[in-house]
Amino acid sequence: MTNEAAGPEKVSNNVELIKLNHPHGYSEKDFPKMAMALGYFDGVHLGHQQVISEAQRVAAAKGLKSAVMTFDPHPSVVLGKKVQHIEYITPLDEKIKVIEEMGIDYLFVVHFSTAFSSLLPQEFIDQYIIRLNVRHVVAGFDYTYGKMGKGTMETIQFHSRQKFSYSVVSKLATANDEKISSTLIRSLLRDGKVEKMPGLLGRYYTTGGVVVHGEQRGRSIGFPTANVQVFDHYILPPTGVYAVKLRIGQNIYDGVCNVGYKPTFHLEKADKPSVEVHLFNFSGEIYGENVMVEWHVRIRDERKFGGIEELVAQITKDKQEAKRYFEKNHS
Repeated sequence: MTNEAAGPEKVSNNVELIKLNHPHGYSEKDFPKMAMALGYFDGVHLGHQQVISEAQRVAAAKGLKSAVMTFDPHPSVVLGKKVQHIEYITPLDEKIKVIEEMGIDYLFVVHFSTAFSSLLPQEFIDQYIIRLNVRHVVAGFDYTYGKMGKGTMETIQFHSRQKFSYSVVSKLATANDEKISSTLIRSLLRDGKVEKMPGLLGRYYTTGGVVVHGEQRGRSIGFPTANVQVFDHYILPPTGVYAVKLRIGQNIYDGVCNVGYKPTFHLEKADKPSVEVHLFNFSGEIYGENVMVEWHVRIRDERKFGGIEELVAQITKDKQEAKRYFEKNHS
């Protein structure tokens, strides 16, 4: 029995978003001829952007529509025996937003299920490439498809049935000749090296969350904060103090952020760290607002202070350091 996919939905920038469940009910006649970038694309980093841009270039050269196919959830959630929860550089909603902003025509999000993962490489190509009217495929050199990743960019010509052409994008490396990868980005984020992100993502790392009521302690010592409950599926940088920007609706504010357990006030460690942002030029109530924290640079470790005065003195220094950072990096 066919599990019909939901129809395309228009999203920003005139992108058509198509969410596919396996098996899908589409055929070649449902779509124009397309050049499609394939990949999981967590982070949509500069290497991923190179793959997507190549699909756009080919589409323009051959008179095709540009397309991206990605997958959700992460394969390890379905295939891993112990993985229950995974943190993403760009959870699905944000990944969709970043890809949309690149100006592609069609975005396919395939639900990664056990049944989908069982497709043989030829079955994947037949059902998700040829049957969707894809005439050119672009992927990274290490892209794999089909059961157990048996399909590779070396086998794709055989599986194409001469129905489409393809191009392979080689690795994009950092100045130190490290491959720009989601693995490298994850590692750096977990080390707090958020300042490295623009050179890898092409933008600063962001985490979404909602402003919730906190302990109100910041207000009482002259540094009111927005207590941001970061959504669980994001990678949260480690404890410490950071220079950040906070996006509230269409407005962006400079600030300083503490990620941690507030050891000066709490003997016992909470289940997870709090994220508290003090904004420099803002007043107003934003409880319940969805916000984005943009992480710029780590200023110092979190530490326990001898008392309120010592803590206030340090927060004052942190604030000044964050302000100097933003003055120096105004753009």
